[in-house]
Amino acid sequence: MHLSEETIGVEEIFNGKILNVTRDTVILENGEQAFREVIHHNGGVCVVPLTDEGEVIFVKQFRYPFKKVLTEVPAGKLEKGENPLECGIRELKEEAGAEAKEIIPLGCLYPTVAYDTEIIYMYLAKGLTFSNQSLDEDEFLDVVKIPLEKAYEMAMNGELPDSKTQLAILKTYLLENNK
Repeated sequence: MHLSEETIGVEEIFNGKILNVTRDTVILENGEQAFREVIHHNGGVCVVPLTDEGEVIFVKQFRYPFKKVLTEVPAGKLEKGENPLECGIRELKEEAGAEAKEIIPLGCLYPTVAYDTEIIYMYLAKGLTFSNQSLDEDEFLDVVKIPLEKAYEMAMNGELPDSKTQLAILKTYLLENNK
C-alpha cells in the first residue's frame, strides 16, 4: 500500500523507567526491508496557566540533556493509560500550586515524528486559584509569572526553546487575542 510500512519484527533494545527503545524490521511499499529505531514513550501533558491579570505561570527547571535551566509551562508525563486532562490537572497543582475553573484543550503535539511515539496534550487553564505546590521528591523548580504578551515575544525570539511551551503559548496568545 502506498505510503505505508508493514512491521515484521520488533527487537527490544532498552527498557527504562520513562521510555523503551525497539529496533523494528519493516517492509517498505517497494517490497524492500528496512530498520526503524523507535523510542516508545507514554506521552505527556502541558498546561498554560493564565491568570485573570493576563500573566502566564511558568516553571524554571534544570534540564539535564541540555545542562541548563529552561523556562517552560507546567508539564508532566502520562502514566500508562492515564487520561491526559486528569494528568494536566495534577501537574498544574503539583508544579504551579494552582487549580483552574476552566480548562480549554489546545490540541496535541507530536514533538519528534521520525523516531518517537510521544504525544503531548496541551491545555489552557483559566480562573486560577492558588495553594501550595506538591512537587515530586526529585523535582526542583522555580515558579515565575510573565505577561502573555511578553511570553509571546519570548516564543517568537527564541527565548523559550522548549517546543511544547512555544506552541502552547502561541495558541494561547491567538485564542486570547482573537476573541
